[in-house]
Order: sequence, then C-alpha cells, then structure tokens
Amino acid sequence: MKILILCTGNSCRSQIAEGFLKSFDDKLLVYSAGTKPTVNVNPYAIRVMAEAGIDLKGNKPKNVDEFLSQEFDYVITVCDDAKETCPVFIGKVKNRLHIGFEDPADAKGTDDEIIVKFRDARDQIKARFWEFYIQIDTFSN
Repeated sequence: MKILILCTGNSCRSQIAEGFLKSFDDKLLVYSAGTKPTVNVNPYAIRVMAEAGIDLKGNKPKNVDEFLSQEFDYVITVCDDAKETCPVFIGKVKNRLHIGFEDPADAKGTDDEIIVKFRDARDQIKARFWEFYIQIDTFSN
C-alpha cells in the first residue's frame, strides 16, 4: 500500500500524519509533500511527535512534483477547507481522500499556548489516521 499525504507547506500536518501511519504499520509506503514546501519541518511538530515517540528530526519538506511520476493507492489532502486551497495531485492515484485539519502553524501566543495547539492537532491527526488505517487494513485483508 503506497500513500501520499499532501498539504501546502509539508511542515506540520502532513509530516505528523506520515509519522503516525508509518508507526501504525511498517509495511505501508508513506510519503508526504507540499505544493509550496517550507525549508524545514516545524519545530513544534517535531517536539509534539517526539512526545508521542515518533522522531521527525530527519524529515525534510518535499515538493509534490517529486512524486508525479509515481503511482499511489491513496493520496490524502490534510488542508483546512475553510482557510486553504487543497492541493491537487495530477499523478496516477487509485483513491483520493480529504481528511482536513486546522493548521497549528497559524497558532499565536506564548510557547505554552502554541504547544497546546500542536498537541491538539497531533491528537486529532492520530485519531483520524488511525480510523483510516483500520479501514484500509480491513479492506486489504
């Protein structure tokens, strides 16, 4: 099963979702990318995933163009419909899904207030992608 998770910057939500899916099943081939990738993974995303036992320190944001020549079983967008335009993947894909989340990178306030937003986003992403994983695992067996 080959999965691509898309957002705009590939610095938070898509990186978190990629980390969780890989932790659920090491047989999954999971990638993430963005239409306008940032330079680095957001340090708050790295921090909250480390709290969950998942290391994102070596991850780098990638451009979706790197994956256009590949085929995927699933391409999943994670942008927030209300605030962003979701990227469109024009490569070969069997199933397209949208599982939207607010961008924790938009959080303002103190360090403590921002980390709470990232933890909330992490927990929501974990729950929704666990539901997705259970569903695809059920269908593939």
